Amino acid sequence: MWEQIIAYFEMNSERYFLMLGEHIRISLCSLAIAVVIGGLVGVFCAGRYRIQSVAVPVFGTLRIVPSLAVLLLMLPILGTGMIPAVAALALLAIPPVLMNTISGLESVPEAVLETAKGLGMEQSEIWKKVRFPLALPLILTGIKTAAVEIIASATLAAKIGAGGLGDIIFTGIGLFRTELLLIGGLSVAALSVLTGVLFGLLEKAMLRYRNI
Repeated sequence: MWEQIIAYFEMNSERYFLMLGEHIRISLCSLAIAVVIGGLVGVFCAGRYRIQSVAVPVFGTLRIVPSLAVLLLMLPILGTGMIPAVAALALLAIPPVLMNTISGLESVPEAVLETAKGLGMEQSEIWKKVRFPLALPLILTGIKTAAVEIIASATLAAKIGAGGLGDIIFTGIGLFRTELLLIGGLSVAALSVLTGVLFGLLEKAMLRYRNI
C-alpha cells in the first residue's frame, strides 16, 4: 500500500498539488463569502428577535440539507465549475457564522454596555472597543466550525467539475483503488486539523486581553 502511495506522488505530484490548491482556493472563497454574509446578518439580527425568528430558521435549514443536494441544486442556476461550488459551500457555511455572531453579541452583559455609555462612549466606540471584542471568541468559534465544514464538503465539488481533492477520492472509488482513497481522505483530514490549529493560534493572538 505504501509503495503505491509513494508511486502515486512520484508520478502525479504536480497534479496533486494543483488539486490541493483548488481545494484551498474553493474553501477560502466560500468561507470569505459566508463570513461577510453571516456576520452582517448576525449583527443586524442581534437584539432584534422578530427578525431572528425568520432569519435563523431560514439559514438554519441549510445545515440539515445534504451538501451534495445543495451543490446539485446550483447546477441549473450557475452551471458547473468553481462558481456554483463556492456559492453552494458558502450557503452551507453561513448558519454557524450567523448563529455564533448573534450569540456572541447577545452574550455581552448589559451592565458592561451601560457602563460604556456612562463613560461617554459613542455607539461606534462601544461596538469597536466593547461589544465586538467581547463577542469575538464565539464569533471565531463559528467561523472555525464553518471552515472545517467547508473543507470537508468541498470534496463533493468535484462532482460538478470544480476540482479539488474530491477528484482523487472519486477516482479511487471508481477504480477501486484504496491508495487514492487514503491520499484524498487523509489530505482533507489534515487540512481540517491544520485549520483548527490555525484558528486556535489566531484566537490566542487576537484575544490576549483575556489573560490580562
